[in-house]
Amino acid sequence: MTTGGPATPATRRRATGIKWVTIAGGGAFLLFGLWAFFAPQSFFDTLATFEPFNAHLLRDIGAFQIGLGAVLLLVAFLPDAHGGALLGVGVGGAFHAVGHVMDRDLGGSPGTDIPTFALIAALMLWAGAAQLRSTP
Repeated sequence: MTTGGPATPATRRRATGIKWVTIAGGGAFLLFGLWAFFAPQSFFDTLATFEPFNAHLLRDIGAFQIGLGAVLLLVAFLPDAHGGALLGVGVGGAFHAVGHVMDRDLGGSPGTDIPTFALIAALMLWAGAAQLRSTP
């Protein structure tokens, strides 16, 4: 957070505030994303009462909320934000692929959607892990 000089109390307070906002935001995104992904009907009935109910759409929304939460939490705790961001995107992508597996009977093109989304998630997770391994 500093530009090379000694950290001042104000700089440390700002850094602490930023970290707490990042953690709180990540936790909120993750919580609501998990709810939408694993209990879409409950999420719809309680919070997202926009007709018509669409379980797959809510799972997609949940998957991306999970990814956003994962990105925020990873960058809050990992020294390498690049690797954390890639891993977070990979987590969201993996949930997206799983949602398509769960909803393969609801439409879309499961034969191409599932392997495509799984490949994207795997690439992001691989790149994130590789980036973190290469960080000193």
